[in-house]
Amino acid sequence: MSHEQTHLMLPADSAWLALESPKNPMTITVMFRVEGLTAPRLREFMQVYWMAWERFRYMPVKRAPAWYWEPDPVFDIRHHLDVVLDRFTETSLQEWVSERLNQPFPAYRPPWKFWLVPNAEGGAALLLRIHHCYADGVSLTGIFDRLCSASPQQYPAIYGVQQTEGFSPWVSAAKDRLEQLVSGDLASDAGTDNQSPESETQGGSCSEWLEKLAHNGLKLVNEMSDFLAEPEDTPSDLKRPLLGQRHCRWSEPVPLDQFRSIAKATNVTINDVLLSCVAAAVRPRLGIAGPALDDAMLHVAVPVDIRSRLPEDLQPEPGTLGNYFGTVFVPLPIDGESALERLYRIKQETRRLKKSWQPGIAWGLAACASLIPEALRQPLSDMFYRKASAVVSNVPGTREARYIAGCRITEQMFWVPQAGDIGLGVSIVSYAGQVQFGVVADEAILTDPQEFLEDCVQELSELPGGSPIVV
Repeated sequence: MSHEQTHLMLPADSAWLALESPKNPMTITVMFRVEGLTAPRLREFMQVYWMAWERFRYMPVKRAPAWYWEPDPVFDIRHHLDVVLDRFTETSLQEWVSERLNQPFPAYRPPWKFWLVPNAEGGAALLLRIHHCYADGVSLTGIFDRLCSASPQQYPAIYGVQQTEGFSPWVSAAKDRLEQLVSGDLASDAGTDNQSPESETQGGSCSEWLEKLAHNGLKLVNEMSDFLAEPEDTPSDLKRPLLGQRHCRWSEPVPLDQFRSIAKATNVTINDVLLSCVAAAVRPRLGIAGPALDDAMLHVAVPVDIRSRLPEDLQPEPGTLGNYFGTVFVPLPIDGESALERLYRIKQETRRLKKSWQPGIAWGLAACASLIPEALRQPLSDMFYRKASAVVSNVPGTREARYIAGCRITEQMFWVPQAGDIGLGVSIVSYAGQVQFGVVADEAILTDPQEFLEDCVQELSELPGGSPIVV
């Protein structure tokens, strides 16, 4: 295979391959409920629009000491689409989706696939499973925003990206930073009594730059210390050895205005309300009660998009694939006795973490996973992921309903993987003025994810501005 066809994989992408385990595959699952979507329409959509992203023809290949993107020599779109004609009820559809989550990808093909269930109760279901090395949730959302139009008669205008060498922008940016540093040092060292005003400005700028660098270095050390010193979660029923068999569920849509009403009445953000719902559902499933609950600690890992925090020359172009998010570990007030107490304590924690460098640090540490020997990789993973008992992802969708292949999307749901020994994932998806909760859990962690969802939604009726909701 020629060098032009093979591309070195960025560490932030290959990290998800390094974190893979048979009991915990690193795949993202997307589900749409679509009115009237048929197999011919979907095939045309995939062939023309989805495949415009060249990376989907590539598969990850390990060639020591790194991972590479290599094109599938026998790529055929038919390998990546199954049409299931069974007439699923809502309950049987949830079980069927769970089975797909546990189904491994073949190692000899690009690890992504669509399933279409045109005869499901309540409208066709479109399922996509894709390995996390291809993209994060923000990238995938961006793709669907481009491909899913606001009108059934409207066609995507801008779409598709070629697969290129991913390291080029990083190498170029590093070279520019080094040249700026050397230039600044030379300007500072060249100072004399008859120095021109221009050179004085250059010297002053260099001094200010070095002061800022020292300040940022000190802050980085403090942030790293705080991260490493953060206490681990208290042993609970959510921290058990995984069985490798997962089940997923999703709730009925809840009006977004319900969350807005609560946020306005309590002077918090909608995200605070969402995390409060998760805290209420987690509390009774810890297996901890009485005085022991007062001292218990539980964190949830929350993905945070870091694209806007990267230097301008390193920010990815819109529509490109890749992994650009870090993680914050949010402590949940599981000992809070009332819904209002839990909500305000979450508000306090999220305000603190908004100013933190933790997402960038976590992104950098995760990227190291594929660069270190396997013997040292597990200790790093354990140190990182044992600080949380669950993953909570918040996927914002479009405010208006969208159309895929000319068919209206009525609901959408995302499930993200849980690395390490984390066996519980909670997804919160907003779309077209409604919010849905989704859960994916290992059998060892939750035997009935549906009850967990019901507790999430029930919490809304306990907060000021909320109202009873039928689950």
